Amino acid sequence: MEFFKIRKDIPFMRHALVFNVISLVTFVLAVFFLATRGLNLGVDFTGGTVIEVNYAQHADLSKVRETLASLGYHDVPVQNFGTSRDVLIRLPARQDAAGSTLSQTVGTALRGVDPSAEIRRVEFVGPQVGQELMDNGGLALLFVSIGIVIYLWARFEWKFGVAAVIANLHDVVIILGFFAFFQWDFSVSVLAAVLAVLGYSVNESVVVFDRVRENFRKMRETSVPAVIDNAITRTLSRTIITHGCTQLAVLSMLLLGGETLHYFALALTIGILFGIYSSALVASPIVMWLGISRGDLVHAPVKKEGADLPYPP
Repeated sequence: MEFFKIRKDIPFMRHALVFNVISLVTFVLAVFFLATRGLNLGVDFTGGTVIEVNYAQHADLSKVRETLASLGYHDVPVQNFGTSRDVLIRLPARQDAAGSTLSQTVGTALRGVDPSAEIRRVEFVGPQVGQELMDNGGLALLFVSIGIVIYLWARFEWKFGVAAVIANLHDVVIILGFFAFFQWDFSVSVLAAVLAVLGYSVNESVVVFDRVRENFRKMRETSVPAVIDNAITRTLSRTIITHGCTQLAVLSMLLLGGETLHYFALALTIGILFGIYSSALVASPIVMWLGISRGDLVHAPVKKEGADLPYPP
């Protein structure tokens, strides 16, 4: 399906060096913020206390957050759990607050605002669990990257695999850079969004690479930059439709999903926007710089001995 058709190929590869410089600068800035500011890890990674509170009527989450802020806990995750009367609170670990007395302090403060507040469950998350989640998340990113290289190497050629991994890791690092710069809460759900962006970006790269391979078979007298320009231009309508529909769904989560889905949807939004850019304007120039050629994808047919001889009378 095409909502519009571009008659003339857009010369993306003519500005490939500019795109690569922009990507490099953005990547370096993201790495700088990660190194200097670091990620604002949530309770899932750092350890802390999870408290489930039940109310007799609909819980006012804004009042719960104000009560926690009066205790010194600002911007902590507060969300409905199951029903609108159940609230789940995640409090980070603090040296001045023992886990055994924290739930009593929070319960007393909440009952001072609403006497029907009742603490149903208190769980303590140790830092060793958070470290295990970090290790598993890093391994997941590593295995996904290796899988992408193997898949694209088998389907296309190793240069495509290397280009796709560089472009996808570019997206991941930029997402993490945004979370480090603004000190947004980095939780397990955000890590899941990062992994989802990896799969989403590689799908777009495969679409462009498929068209590149097809063009090499059809456009035999055309230069490599022109072949790549045509591939990106011909898939542009599909890219806008696909990413536009996906972004509408993510935007609804971002605006209407509340505190629970906010950072998850925010990570997806950043990943989708940079995924469009990287799959076309980062991966494709890298493939060109690596020296992709028609011979890498289209092999000349093997001529059998004697096939060119005339048939016997």
